[in-house]
Amino acid sequence: MAIIGKRADLDLRDVYAAHGPELYRFALRQLGDGQAAEEAVQEVFLRAWRSADRFDPALASLRVWLFAIARNVVIDEARARARHHRRLDAVAAEPTGNVSDHADAVLDQRLVEQALLRISDDHRTALVETYLRGRSYQDVSAELGVSQVTLRSRVFFGLKALRLAMREMGVRP
Repeated sequence: MAIIGKRADLDLRDVYAAHGPELYRFALRQLGDGQAAEEAVQEVFLRAWRSADRFDPALASLRVWLFAIARNVVIDEARARARHHRRLDAVAAEPTGNVSDHADAVLDQRLVEQALLRISDDHRTALVETYLRGRSYQDVSAELGVSQVTLRSRVFFGLKALRLAMREMGVRP
């Protein structure tokens, strides 16, 4: 039986069946992207599972609790997107005057994105959160529920895997 955290009275499959579609619609309305909405719903259930011991039915219903988590996930995602767009805008605003340089930068970005899809989820998450989003190891390790040593190891081996993936794609340094 899949349960949320230590609470045997909350079967994860039942909770997902009852609330997953509503959470997806909420995330889709807020984010405007189906894939991002799916990832947000996964994150909601992951956070709910990790913090199930904090759920108190006397304070709020399960639905209300899940939507509170979903709201936080959507806010986190919106902030991350805003940071990403600001970085892209900063790159685009650089006074290079050379369209070729900008095209090369966009191509490099696409190649890195494709290479990231070829490495493991753990390595990709570690690299995206620390390198691309610029988050601290302390914050990311706390969110993922792993030690900072484990996170640093994932970053190290993730970089190695990313280099290998890029070589396999024909990208040379």
